[in-house]
Amino acid sequence: MAKKSKKSPSKKSKKSASRKAAPRKKIIKKKKVARPVKKTAPKKVKKKTAKKSTKPAKVVKPKAVPAIKPTAPAKTSTAPATKPQVSEKPAVVYPTRIEDRPVQLTNGQTVQLSSLTGTNGLVLYFYPKDDTPGCTVEACNFRDTESALKNKGWNVVGVSPDSAAAHQKFTAKHSLNFPLIADEDHSLCEASKVWQEKSMYGKSYMGVARTTFLLDTNLNVKKVYERVRPEGHADEILEDVS
Repeated sequence: MAKKSKKSPSKKSKKSASRKAAPRKKIIKKKKVARPVKKTAPKKVKKKTAKKSTKPAKVVKPKAVPAIKPTAPAKTSTAPATKPQVSEKPAVVYPTRIEDRPVQLTNGQTVQLSSLTGTNGLVLYFYPKDDTPGCTVEACNFRDTESALKNKGWNVVGVSPDSAAAHQKFTAKHSLNFPLIADEDHSLCEASKVWQEKSMYGKSYMGVARTTFLLDTNLNVKKVYERVRPEGHADEILEDVS
């Protein structure tokens, strides 16, 4: 019998055999090492603590809503509206003639009032007090116009409740050229209706209201100047008698 011939292995078979025979090398992949993360400390948050108030809480009461009442129709009246009455001081009724009487002058001499008139009459002015601002202005104004008034036939005489000694100081200080009457008991002021109720700083008192009388030679009242303003008052009288 003929022997079977063995076939020689081919190149391909050799390569495949060598692959099978050779062990495979394991590929080891390098693991990525993660970098350590720095831990940051958490920020401290300050908690706001509400202040405790010691005051008790206000209790707000609900406002009561008033009930709306039906309104009656307005009555139309034909009567005239009356104004509220305002209490006013009664007007002063001055005398029509100043009574002739003995009076004490600046030098202490006592004479009759009628002896002080000029050829046409007398300017008799009443003032509250010597050497006060308003009374000084008024007296100096009469001092400056005294000669002009005298030329017109009018004499000037001042009256206040001050003493004769106070009048002497006042006259010397301001060089007054006319006499002053010392009416300490204010009898002449009362008779002439110039002693009146006055008020200052909420208090009432009795005193002289600044007033001037224009008298003829018989002491009859020709004109009365009420609520006199001291400045320029003598000039006003000079215009009236001119």
